[in-house]
Amino acid sequence: MKKTSYLLFILITFFVSKNSIAQDYKPNYQFAAGLKFGGYENGISGKYFMNGTTSLEGILGFRSHGLVVTGLYEINQKVFNTEGFRFYYGFGAHIGAVGAGVYKRFNGDNQQYNSNQILLGADGVLGLEYVIPQSPIAISLDLNPRIELATGPFFDVAPGLGLKYTF
Repeated sequence: MKKTSYLLFILITFFVSKNSIAQDYKPNYQFAAGLKFGGYENGISGKYFMNGTTSLEGILGFRSHGLVVTGLYEINQKVFNTEGFRFYYGFGAHIGAVGAGVYKRFNGDNQQYNSNQILLGADGVLGLEYVIPQSPIAISLDLNPRIELATGPFFDVAPGLGLKYTF
């Protein structure tokens, strides 16, 4: 069921992106800061638009006995022909640390770290964001594929939910 949901989300966002208009797109804000809830970490996030279609997002994520910093480069496109709704996708990397006794995911099975570990790897993002009209609030829902290299290698996909205040 989980894999089917991910596949359905990816197909819908791909279809929507093919029918979206990337030209003449202007974001509803320049900078946003807020909270990000994900499959691995929950934390603080910030998103900055460099121009109408590209943005940088940084996440300071907290997890059980650990801390992870993630940076993402994102491409944004208007979708559903609705003001404030955008599709975004991108890539980036993460670095962090986690303490002993914390569970990691590996091929769907939980395994436990036996000692303190450095986390280092590549990240992706694929999602939808909506800025509520006449409000400074942005809500996002995304998928975050991750390749863990330092303690892996292993690959996993986690959902993410963001709530941001826009400036």
